[in-house]
Amino acid sequence: MKSCKDGSFSNGGLRHYGNIEISPSAAVLNYGQGIIENLKAYKNKNGSIILFRVEENGLRMRVGADRMCMPAPTIEQFVEAVTSTVSANERWIPPSNKGFLHVRPLLMGNGPVLSLTPAPEFIFLIYVTPVRNYFEGGLKPINVVVENDIHRATLGGVGNIKAIGNYAGIMKAQAKAKANGFSDVLYLDSIHNRYLEEVSTANVFVVKDNTISTPVLGGTILPGITRKSIIEIAHSQGFKVEERLVPVEELFDADEVFCCGNAVCVLPVGSITLNWKRVDYGESGLVVSQQLYSALANIQMGLIEDKMGWTTLLN
Repeated sequence: MKSCKDGSFSNGGLRHYGNIEISPSAAVLNYGQGIIENLKAYKNKNGSIILFRVEENGLRMRVGADRMCMPAPTIEQFVEAVTSTVSANERWIPPSNKGFLHVRPLLMGNGPVLSLTPAPEFIFLIYVTPVRNYFEGGLKPINVVVENDIHRATLGGVGNIKAIGNYAGIMKAQAKAKANGFSDVLYLDSIHNRYLEEVSTANVFVVKDNTISTPVLGGTILPGITRKSIIEIAHSQGFKVEERLVPVEELFDADEVFCCGNAVCVLPVGSITLNWKRVDYGESGLVVSQQLYSALANIQMGLIEDKMGWTTLLN
């Protein structure tokens, strides 16, 4: 769908996947005026399609669009567009417990602009692709390295929204980490270079006894929908959850560390390395993450009753 002159969006429609036409001087190409979202669609054992907290994605896109001087579809239009696209691609959704349909909404500035100014036209589109289960043999802990030089976000920037330019800037640190045998990178704050922020595309949690701590939202942390869901589930299971500044030193005294995001759901951290000092969490470092993963994934996949009211069922 495309924006109208008053900032509203037409209802749009479905088309076959393929290349799109865009101006070489489009704001998204020259100035990075664009927003992405991520969500998943599952099939339950009865063959019905399950969407998870899709309204939250629509709201987050609108918040991010406002920060980037962009109009955005209403939440109702967003939900309808996701529903229509997923339903039209039902045959690509893997069977129950075999994978999911990855759903990628994209909002971008089009139309010719030479100066630094908002685009005259905006395009909202959604594409989907099937993805197999990440954890067919059970949860596999990742090995993470703490990054000291590159930062993913700064105060006053756009680290708390899904701006498309947020991700290219961390590819160098991620590539270096993987070349050195690590799975991913844990970033620190840009002011003190001490407090935990995020893994490349996921929020991070630190477990000590019955307390689960996660970096507080303060302008540089993405308000992940999986993060929000994990916090609510942890509360319901009797954990104490603290949203606060988490010093990097706490990693070496933690019982467990895990990260969470749309794609991976919940992912345990097996080891963390800081300045070549490594801490391993061992088998005991899987208990809480496994418990929270099971609780959330079972809701998302329709394996248990959704008492939280988070899912939408498409028959």
